[in-house]
Amino acid sequence: MIQPHGLILAGGRATRMGGGDKGRLPLAGRTLVDRVIATLAPQVDRLALNANGDPDRWSDLCLPVLPDDLPEQPGPLAGVLAGLDWAAGLGCPHIVTAAADTPFLPPDLVPRLLDAAGPSGLALAATQEGQKTWPQPTFGLWPTALRHDLRAALEGGTRKILHWTDRHGAGLAVFPTEPWDPFFNVNTPEDLARAEAMA
Repeated sequence: MIQPHGLILAGGRATRMGGGDKGRLPLAGRTLVDRVIATLAPQVDRLALNANGDPDRWSDLCLPVLPDDLPEQPGPLAGVLAGLDWAAGLGCPHIVTAAADTPFLPPDLVPRLLDAAGPSGLALAATQEGQKTWPQPTFGLWPTALRHDLRAALEGGTRKILHWTDRHGAGLAVFPTEPWDPFFNVNTPEDLARAEAMA
């Protein structure tokens, strides 16, 4: 199987952190996005960043910067679509996405998503707490063959990831939450303080 390309989703507005690029926040000597790159890059064939605004502010990362190509930045699905179009142009059949503000990603995220792929080729990461499974929808395996369907859904008003992935029978790759949640993300200053303690 062709190794997927990777896409780091950094297109959010970070309103609960006061704006700016959350991925640039420092955590124990490295930025959040640097930690994501360090974990994801060895698992994929190549890597890009989804971000809006001036791409030059990310130039030090030496990654392609893919903006949303839909108006009004309609959420992470638009970033996924940008990544799918990019990968399709390079002849890659799928991408794996991760959020830029999640510093504790699993080192086996990609192989486990590949193993969990549903009939359409889609898979999402999930965590298990007791008897409850919680999808982590910004961490997924996405086939480029579905990009036209995704574009039509976005243009039709779909915004929630699970509304779209449920229609396509996405598989789930379930990860434990001990000793910590591997998909813990930094949304607030309190989250950053908690991440510092975890790191």
